[in-house]
Amino acid sequence: MTERLMKMTGVFVAILALATAGRAADVVGPVTVTRVASPEKALRFEVEVPASIDDVWKACTTQEGLATWLWRETRVDLRPGGDWLAVFPGSTGGGTIVSFTDKQTLVVSALAPDTFPAVRAARTTAVFEFQALGPAATRVTLTQSGWKSGAEWDAAYAYLANGNAELLTQLQRRFVSGPLNWPSGR
Repeated sequence: MTERLMKMTGVFVAILALATAGRAADVVGPVTVTRVASPEKALRFEVEVPASIDDVWKACTTQEGLATWLWRETRVDLRPGGDWLAVFPGSTGGGTIVSFTDKQTLVVSALAPDTFPAVRAARTTAVFEFQALGPAATRVTLTQSGWKSGAEWDAAYAYLANGNAELLTQLQRRFVSGPLNWPSGR
């Protein structure tokens, strides 16, 4: 490699590093996962769902809709202070609705899994954004912020980088293959 080409390559790498500073993106199935380091630590997930914004909104904001992709037993009370929960055997996931704008945003004060008790108690903020891409396509973006420092927080961040990607994969699959068929009973 010539010296000039090596310098040009070095400049390109430096520009690319600056352009992506504070962000690391992965693709997990149909979901793009971005780990944001600054200005505020966050996790950002994006998926394109092959359904109308009306259908995706209903799937994300009603008890019946959540049960088609999140878990068989759900609770949704679409109002500030209302539940947005999946009731698993022995635990709950989801959180409390902070606010929403019809067919645009849903903000949840999110519960971390029980294995992260300090994070679960303090909660993070999960913002779901919905954007119609056409009559049968909707982009769903989930941004989770409010991360603090410490080993438990770092472990929860890593866990939820994968867990929330799976969550949105289930939402996308629900519209590709139909509602998930959950096992019955507890």
